[in-house]
Amino acid sequence: MTAKYINPYTDFGFKKLFGEEGSKDLLVDFLNQLLPSHHQIADLSFKNPENLDDTEQGRTAIFDIYCQTDTGAKFIVEMQKAKVNFFKDRSLFYSTFPIREQAEKGGWDFRLLPIYFIAILDFHYDEQEEMRKFRRDVSLKDQDGELFYDKLHFKFLQMPLFNKQAEELETHFDKWVYFLKNLETFDHIPSILNEPIFNKGFEIAEIAHLKPEQCEQYQKSLLEYWEVKNVKDTAFYEGKSEGLMEGKVEGKKEGKMEVAKALKQQNIAIEIIAATTGLTEAEVEKL
Repeated sequence: MTAKYINPYTDFGFKKLFGEEGSKDLLVDFLNQLLPSHHQIADLSFKNPENLDDTEQGRTAIFDIYCQTDTGAKFIVEMQKAKVNFFKDRSLFYSTFPIREQAEKGGWDFRLLPIYFIAILDFHYDEQEEMRKFRRDVSLKDQDGELFYDKLHFKFLQMPLFNKQAEELETHFDKWVYFLKNLETFDHIPSILNEPIFNKGFEIAEIAHLKPEQCEQYQKSLLEYWEVKNVKDTAFYEGKSEGLMEGKVEGKKEGKMEVAKALKQQNIAIEIIAATTGLTEAEVEKL
């Protein structure tokens, strides 16, 4: 069955829901569920998602969503599709950009405004199963567990660990996570999500409402998502198959076929799958 709503884990889908002026109220409502009462957002503005460092190395950080609230607090919101090396290190590195951005020339007294790094993860970053938590709120604390600094926060959501069903949702935050995790599978608006903010989200996410050029962008983004989920996260890309890592043809083709199978399940056109994976249309048809 063809999906009615976009996949929010895709780059296009995530930015369509949260990264446009017309959907800004969705982002504000979602973020406020993660924030303490004294950091609640009334309004925000989007900033350039590409930040250039001024070090000799010239390192670049490109954020999914980078925004600033009406009070000056800065937010980086990332959607991570697949596990990357040194994810925690990367998160800390990204947080340094909005810190340094606040540095003023001249007689600056080093006062900083709050910074939040929020990551929505479509994978487990906790290696040990017994240590896994769906939501992890991280801040600077002292040896007694008391908050030392209240202006730098990290919030990680491991989406695979959220398993609540509709009848188990207790909070507005629960509803947001349920909405994001299941959006692509819905064929109608569940009664539990029949609220103005989610109704707007469903309207924005409905594929039938996209313009032709947006549909094309979304299809490309969806193909990329499935390629990541069904190739990069497989044993081939985990280094368990040296054949693919060394570029052997057999390994590559097997990986492409895995991607093609997943795309066929999403009812992607055969010619698009063939063009994306490098397989022939006949090979795709046989899958």
